[in-house]
Amino acid sequence: MKRLKRRTIIALVLAAAFAAGMVFFLVQWLWKGDEWVGFFGSQYYNSGAIYDTNGVLLYNGETGEYAENRATRVATLHLVGDQNFGTSLRSVLSDRLTGYNPITGTALGSHDVHLTLDASLNETAYAALNGHKGVVAVYDYTTGDIKCLVSSPSYDPNNPPSDVNENSAYEGVYLNRFFSSTYPPGSVFKIITTAAAIEEKDDLDQFRYTCTGSLEVGGDVITCPYAHGADMDINQCLACSCNGAYATLAMELGGSTLAKYVEQAGLLDSLNVNGISTASGSFVAEEDGSAYLGWSGVGQDKDLVNPCSLLAFMGSIANEGEAVVPNLVGSETIGGTAIPAALPDGKDTYETYSAETCQRLKEMMRNNVVTEYGQSQFGDLAVCAKSGTAEVGGGAEPHAWFAGFIDDPDHPLAFVVLVENGSAGARVAGSVAAQVLAQATAE
Repeated sequence: MKRLKRRTIIALVLAAAFAAGMVFFLVQWLWKGDEWVGFFGSQYYNSGAIYDTNGVLLYNGETGEYAENRATRVATLHLVGDQNFGTSLRSVLSDRLTGYNPITGTALGSHDVHLTLDASLNETAYAALNGHKGVVAVYDYTTGDIKCLVSSPSYDPNNPPSDVNENSAYEGVYLNRFFSSTYPPGSVFKIITTAAAIEEKDDLDQFRYTCTGSLEVGGDVITCPYAHGADMDINQCLACSCNGAYATLAMELGGSTLAKYVEQAGLLDSLNVNGISTASGSFVAEEDGSAYLGWSGVGQDKDLVNPCSLLAFMGSIANEGEAVVPNLVGSETIGGTAIPAALPDGKDTYETYSAETCQRLKEMMRNNVVTEYGQSQFGDLAVCAKSGTAEVGGGAEPHAWFAGFIDDPDHPLAFVVLVENGSAGARVAGSVAAQVLAQATAE
């Protein structure tokens, strides 16, 4: 009798363990089934197709073929990807491409993903970078649809270079710089300092600054490229990007105030773009009254921003304080058909600054283009922008930034251009932006 009781207990324990194992498996199946099916190396990994917004084939999973045009393959590699790219769409959208769902598995066949991206615009952007490492991105700040997204360097997935891991020209090639990198923003950060000054300084319109080319702070020196002139107001200080003026404003505002406005801009957060998590930026509230605080208000010191977050922030200024998270997926259809296979992705938004503050920033950024950067390179486009020349040290040329938007309901486009070690922001990165925007707005 005791032996029977002991065997019954053992049987019950084994049954309970089996049941627990089945529950665990079912939970894992419901939670991670799509990852199992879409994992690189599985028989389902290469399925589905990726198209641009105009129906240009970027990748066919059934055949393993990339775009027919080499320039297209190179300019869209970081988005389409191969087994080396963890943030590629083939990886993060594997469940969509395989057509997997927990009920039918993959029995109903693969799906095709149609992007918001214009592949020809990517080609133009990649060519405009002219061999430099960097980022070019353009998106609709009202819908979030990404029109252009380039990370350089790249290569042809049909013919990968044999020295990709040794050649410095390909350094960081497996990294999508738009999503996964952070950089010192340089003078683009002055938009943050300006926003803080607009909201915190009641006498900002009376602010005047005389730039002699340098500002001494506690034995340290904050420099400008040259003496910008006397009795400049805030509009002139932003347009000529005077470091001395903005270091002065930063020290008047204080580190904790600047930190609040950086956070409010969304530049310290990670965004989720179709399953891709972006890198978070950083800002250190340096000691009040220190030159370090002055440099942080200029966009140097320990300031770091992610290009994707910066793009969304630029869009928020154009959009009266509403930032729209960028989106790459336009639609999803049953493989080889036009039949919808999923509902469109919803628009994700967050708030940055007040509409009044954004309007003031918009006017000042428009003034930058008209008085400093040159309207002629943008034709009739009402471009509002800020350039940046970010020092990186070590004797290397500074990074060149140009970020902003078009203030036009017919062309609601925000943009960000980063040219690594490109030197002058407005001249180098601004030229890239001009070429891409001209094509993006062409009828």
